[in-house]
Amino acid sequence: MKNAADVTSESKKHALDDQFLSENPWIWWRNQMPIVDRWSYFDHAAVSPLSGPAAKAISQYGSEASEHGDTKWPDWAASAERLRGQFASLLGAESSEICLVANTTTGVNLVAEGWPWQAGDSVVVPEGEFPSNLFPWQNQLAKGVEVRLVPRHGGEVRVDDLMARVDGSTRMIAASWVGYASGYRIDVAELVRRAHEQGVLVFLDAIQGLGVYPLDLRQTPVDFLAADGHKWLLGPEGIGVAMIARRHLERIRCGNVGWNSVKNAFNYASPEFELRHSASRFEAGSCNLLGAAALERSLDLFLKVREMHGDDSIASRILQLVSTLESSLNALGISTRLSPEGKHRSGIVTFEVPGVSPSEFRKSALKQNVVVSCRDGGVRASIHAYNNESDLEQLMSVVRQFLL
Repeated sequence: MKNAADVTSESKKHALDDQFLSENPWIWWRNQMPIVDRWSYFDHAAVSPLSGPAAKAISQYGSEASEHGDTKWPDWAASAERLRGQFASLLGAESSEICLVANTTTGVNLVAEGWPWQAGDSVVVPEGEFPSNLFPWQNQLAKGVEVRLVPRHGGEVRVDDLMARVDGSTRMIAASWVGYASGYRIDVAELVRRAHEQGVLVFLDAIQGLGVYPLDLRQTPVDFLAADGHKWLLGPEGIGVAMIARRHLERIRCGNVGWNSVKNAFNYASPEFELRHSASRFEAGSCNLLGAAALERSLDLFLKVREMHGDDSIASRILQLVSTLESSLNALGISTRLSPEGKHRSGIVTFEVPGVSPSEFRKSALKQNVVVSCRDGGVRASIHAYNNESDLEQLMSVVRQFLL
């Protein structure tokens, strides 16, 4: 049990943290990221480092599970419900529209497999999507569904092009918020508006954008959405989110059901198959409570910054760092694949160093404690809000060594 001195000390610490958060949120956030002690990390579009709070939550869960067993289950379940509420707050959605899933792929399949397709229906998908937002739709070919792939233009996904492939048979457009290789950020509001005008629904693969860029579903009524926690949200693998708009809940068949899909989930002795009237009906079995506990703590970082500095603050910070990197690369004669329009930019910067393969660059960067990826024939640096100019300089030093 904590004594009065411990409580007072914790109160003072929280007060100092709040002051630091208010005065310089990016240094405050950087202090929550143990990765910075060694690495200049630019691989958030692949797998992010865990935030310090998430790592502590995992450690705490492990201790509780080993020392107390399921006597702690109510606390863990409560954490998962708080996570559901955090996602609802982040999206401007209702908690009843939020489903906790294992990963983005699961969320895509909930819709692709659950929608009441008829032979002759069509779905429109941009070319160059990550396979998880392609294969589930192509898997509907057996039901007589046509998948219409729309070419990109230099990595850009143009709403005009998507809408040009829409006709009376089209039921859905499935697109990524941010391209995993190009970093191109689609205009979600325009896509939803124009699709809905034609009676077409929108599925958004949000894994490369959720948490970073504001999206209020009350203003931009995306129909379905899925994202994972292990990229920009700084959480562990194995926990993510799907959003099923309440207006569509009864239209999506619940194909994977279990004890947790129904209203009286704990009535094991006299089970009744009456599905929950919420997206949680798709959570058929036990939740990844360990992952939920960790992701809840990481999401708290995002929500605190947004609450104190505005919903656009994280995006603005990242795009500022992106512009700094772009200027440094351009000064050396290296171009990027960034869109010239700020509204289509993201934290993903893909570039090529003349005469150097991306894999060679990545290997050299790792030796200098800089982490990037190789995607689509280029070097992909994905910049987060806690990164700083010193991190960018570390990356640029790797670039310069190849130009000497």
